[in-house]
Amino acid sequence: MAFPIQADTLPDSLTGRDILGRGRTGSGKTLAFCIPLAARLCEAAWEPGMPMGDYRRNIKTVKASRLAERQADGFMPHPRGLVLAPTRELANQINDVLEPLANMAGMTTTTVYGGVRYNRQIRDLKSGADIVVACPGRLEDLLRQEALVLSDVRIVVLDEADEMADMGFLPPVRRILEQLKPDAQHMLFSATLDHGIDEVVRDFMHDPKVHSVAEPEDAADTMEQHVFEIEKADKNDMVHALASGTGKRILFTRTKYQAKNLAKKLTQSGIPASELHGNLSQNQRDRNLAAFEEGDVNVMVATDVAARGIDVSDVELVVQVDPPEDPKSFVHRSGRTARAGKSGVVVTLVAPDQRREARRMLKAAGIDVTPVKVRHDSPEVLELIGEKADLVEGWSLDQTQPAGGRGRKGRGGRRGDRDKALRHMPDADDPTLGGSAGGESREERANRLMHQRNAMKKERRRRRAAERLERAAQQAAARDEAAAKPAPNRAERRAGLSDPVLERRDYLFEHPEERRGGNPTTSQATDDRAARAGRRDRDRTGHRDRDERDARRDHGNGRDGRTGRTERDAYRSGKGGNKSGGKRIHRKDENRIITDERGEAVKRHERRMIAKYGNADGPRRRHSKIKRAPFRRMGR
Repeated sequence: MAFPIQADTLPDSLTGRDILGRGRTGSGKTLAFCIPLAARLCEAAWEPGMPMGDYRRNIKTVKASRLAERQADGFMPHPRGLVLAPTRELANQINDVLEPLANMAGMTTTTVYGGVRYNRQIRDLKSGADIVVACPGRLEDLLRQEALVLSDVRIVVLDEADEMADMGFLPPVRRILEQLKPDAQHMLFSATLDHGIDEVVRDFMHDPKVHSVAEPEDAADTMEQHVFEIEKADKNDMVHALASGTGKRILFTRTKYQAKNLAKKLTQSGIPASELHGNLSQNQRDRNLAAFEEGDVNVMVATDVAARGIDVSDVELVVQVDPPEDPKSFVHRSGRTARAGKSGVVVTLVAPDQRREARRMLKAAGIDVTPVKVRHDSPEVLELIGEKADLVEGWSLDQTQPAGGRGRKGRGGRRGDRDKALRHMPDADDPTLGGSAGGESREERANRLMHQRNAMKKERRRRRAAERLERAAQQAAARDEAAAKPAPNRAERRAGLSDPVLERRDYLFEHPEERRGGNPTTSQATDDRAARAGRRDRDRTGHRDRDERDARRDHGNGRDGRTGRTERDAYRSGKGGNKSGGKRIHRKDENRIITDERGEAVKRHERRMIAKYGNADGPRRRHSKIKRAPFRRMGR
């Protein structure tokens, strides 16, 4: 039986008239516009009483013509149906409802939204998707990239238009609608007509037929509402108690951090919980939502991102851990339960500092409920909890929703798809089933195969761990063998190098007697000292006359007769020489002593450089003789 919104809108929408539908969340609006989309865009010929075989042949003919069109040169994707939604979850929800209807009409659908790569979406568009379910932001990106055109769109649907207005999507929505044909059919579904939605209706819709089934303020009439006033110290125990039941329940928080933290704490305490908020990637959102939909977990902790477009059946309880910021969010949060005519319970927790704000919000939402002061063990709370679920220790999402393996439809399938895949397997009572117990059902066989796969995975892990240990032992043995060998000297390490400069430097390091200005060997040093001592003795005995002559000449030149030093000759160079810190330099017909006034650290560094490299510049200044212009850029 059709819901009221469907019964009211279908006669007008099937005839091509613009529709303006107003109805509360969970009233069946999605199917109200999906049926006209699939019916009016179907190009296969059909007449009442036509055999199904003839209809299928007509569909094949249409598909063949579409294929020839795509294979032609210069093909540009041009969908014929467009659905705009504010969130990714709502887009997926709409596509799940629309896809089977479109398949029956010989058409294909695709989703377009942000948070995922462009490749899959562009590939689906090029494969000839007839209906596109999109979020405005990513659709505009693809239009700018010229991945599709909207000139052939015959039907456009705006779902949850008030939410798109709240999220700031109306400007891109207007730009998208301006690219459509003026005679395209427009269907707009919204709970309210504020925040600029009335201007969209006035500018783009032609004589729309208004269908208003239930006002948003009436959302709480079909559900049981409770407002619990609690103390802050008892809030954690209250939330854990409300989450411990056996039925499905959604816990709403205000911030993404609160949702993540609460889901983690519930899981650690033995209550498996999935999270849904804006900090998750699209793959993580799909996995967490699939775990909740398929019953892997009974609790989902979410922000307002899940307040719209999440159509999960049999949600018994909605807990608002913190009151929402506005009445509209309260209506949409509560709308996750009591959907499609079913009953549900909504609990709003109010702390002492939130009482005034909660009263204002409830009054604006049209909810007349008397707050009750309770604790987590009060009879009112225990009655709502009902039967408690068994605690599950060590639960992880990867156990039931492996990354990349499962998720929403089109990304791994649901449990119904898994059962469909197991239909070809023989039953347990089949004699061809060797080694299985009699009466094994498909589910038991699937569990047994799952255990076998897990055992194979464990065996692979053990084998890989053993291989890693073996490689580590081999590397340790190689290191020990290398440590036992004597370390090669510098020349041996440099052996085989083709750089003659490095080879010459290493040779001079090991043969200091051949360096220019280097340190000689011990025997040579002894001989040199003896030669210098003999020369000094000869100077004292046989050459005093020459010293006196030199002294007289130095006095005439203004040179100090005692030290033989002038101011012009006092410069920094060389190593320390005599006891006064100077160095004796022998020139022709002169005997000068200069003083090195540098610090001991500088002298020590210079001696080390000379001993190691044969010069005072060091290894990085082999090209120091090349003169470069200052402040010149590289390459000029």
